[in-house]
Amino acid sequence: MKFTKYIPDAITSMNLVCGSLGVIAAFGGRPDVAFFLMIAAAVFDFCDGFAARALGAYSDLGKELDSLCDMVSFGLLPSVMMMKCMYECRFGQSWVCLMPLLITVFSAARLAKFNIDPRQSHGFIGLPTPACAILCASLCYFIAAEPASFLASWAAGNWFIPICSAVLSFLLIAEIPMFSLKFSRDDEKSLKQKRICFLVNCILCAVIVLVLGLHWVLIPLLVFLMYILMNIVFDILSI
Repeated sequence: MKFTKYIPDAITSMNLVCGSLGVIAAFGGRPDVAFFLMIAAAVFDFCDGFAARALGAYSDLGKELDSLCDMVSFGLLPSVMMMKCMYECRFGQSWVCLMPLLITVFSAARLAKFNIDPRQSHGFIGLPTPACAILCASLCYFIAAEPASFLASWAAGNWFIPICSAVLSFLLIAEIPMFSLKFSRDDEKSLKQKRICFLVNCILCAVIVLVLGLHWVLIPLLVFLMYILMNIVFDILSI
């Protein structure tokens, strides 16, 4: 029995560990810790596929385990962070604060759909769960770090976070093609151009945030917001 075939699954399991610890941190009122644990989960999520390709250790078990881990790290964790953010901004509890749990439900549908949809081998149909999760996590981290910001005042209302949750939930299962950030030699020229355009805009966002002296967590927030908007525009224009 080869030990190496278990390495990708072990890496995938670290995704789950980070996601579970992130949920604990979010419930404990530490969105900053939860954010970094989500980023760590995303790194492990990337590395397990890389390890599987390098070692030739693909398995049906690994595929299912990957989705189950993603469900916690990129489905449950962002929902809990958004819910806790709304509780704290509103200084009280309300059924409206439970709206972010929609993200958990639709993330599950998104992951199940991805596993059985042959169209998503080189790209995505609908918003990838890691992109949705990091967008939510960076929003919550920014609001906690900058409580005097306009986003914090919006989050204290009845509609901002629930509407964001509903829109992101829709995008998770929407029939909108979204490009993958993984480069491949077989990629079409137009796909490569989209990725290069996106990366250039990411650099511009980072430069603007840093030059203006804004909190650095705005960078991933703007990057993934831009990712969504670019893909919607590409779909509308049929590019």
